[in-house]
Amino acid sequence: MRAEDILPGHQNEVLVGGIVARKGSVAAFLANARVLADPTAPAPARAQAERDAREVLPALHALGLFEVMAVRDPALRAWVEAQQ
Repeated sequence: MRAEDILPGHQNEVLVGGIVARKGSVAAFLANARVLADPTAPAPARAQAERDAREVLPALHALGLFEVMAVRDPALRAWVEAQQ
């Protein structure tokens, strides 16, 4: 399966189990996870990353991301699990 089989280039989102997953959702989560896992990240950046990551979590769960991949950072993993 290739990326374009799931979400063709002209399409920006897909409906999975009634949840909209936008193109870039996984990449956005990873960018925010890096900020959340960085103990030197400024508080405002951490707060924004938390809001943005929380917003995309339903789509990631609908896609099944956390069923096949685990968050290795213990604090970030606990945060993700607490959002369910």
